[in-house]
Amino acid sequence: MITVKSFARYRALLGFSELTLPAVPTLGNLLADARFADLPKDALLAVNQSFADQNTPLMDGDEVALMPPVSGG
Repeated sequence: MITVKSFARYRALLGFSELTLPAVPTLGNLLADARFADLPKDALLAVNQSFADQNTPLMDGDEVALMPPVSGG
């Protein structure tokens, strides 16, 4: 199983703070699920607390984080 955590405004946008899904081969495959249709293209993605892209392989037990981009100065 893959644990998906959404942070900040993505919690309300996606309707969950944590979700468990069956394992899939890549992060892109995971994000193709209809539950992520509203996720903006500029979302920051992480797998096991390391930034990732949609080509990142996933394994059973991985944790995916979905974070909005941040800015500051």
